[in-house]
Amino acid sequence: MSMLTPPGMGGKYRIKGDTYPRMRRPRKRGRLILALVGAIVALGLIGWGTLQLIDVFGGGGKSHAAADHKKDCPSPGTSGAPQALPKPAQITVNVYNATPRAGLAKSVADELKKRGFAIGKVGNAPEEYDKKVPGNGILLGAPAAARGPFSVLGTQLKGAAQKTDTRDTPDVDLILGTTFADLNTPKDADTALAALAKPAPAPSGKC
Repeated sequence: MSMLTPPGMGGKYRIKGDTYPRMRRPRKRGRLILALVGAIVALGLIGWGTLQLIDVFGGGGKSHAAADHKKDCPSPGTSGAPQALPKPAQITVNVYNATPRAGLAKSVADELKKRGFAIGKVGNAPEEYDKKVPGNGILLGAPAAARGPFSVLGTQLKGAAQKTDTRDTPDVDLILGTTFADLNTPKDADTALAALAKPAPAPSGKC
């Protein structure tokens, strides 16, 4: 045994010549780093969970739900912009009588003129409609008339059917039917016309 050999370390740890045994320390640094990273992750998860609980029990969840609810449900009266309608003076009405009552077309045309409508032709209905209109009347015009003139003229009498043809002029025909008695009163007609210009409210009970 060499004098450099520590006591009790014989065999393979015996120092021979210029060869010395390697004294390795246990590798604890890697384990320490992994433990530290795991602790940081755990603390982060705990903090995040705590914030979520505070948000839910503190009313945050309700506020978010209310915000989403408000966003999806429009307030009453804001579902659309007012509809742009032509004024009665911008609508030329041809009045035709499809009933056996003489002079009906002229009397109706005179009343519509008093209410601001422009009057075109006045007379008996064409053969295809004469005595063949069972309701109060028919509003007949170009397809574009359905987007305004029909609605405005329709406020003057109840139950008038709407029909389009191939004309390319802006005038509208009012063909009086067999059940026609009289136009709506000016007050009722004005009320109906004002209602057309208002936007439809959002349906209640769905928001």
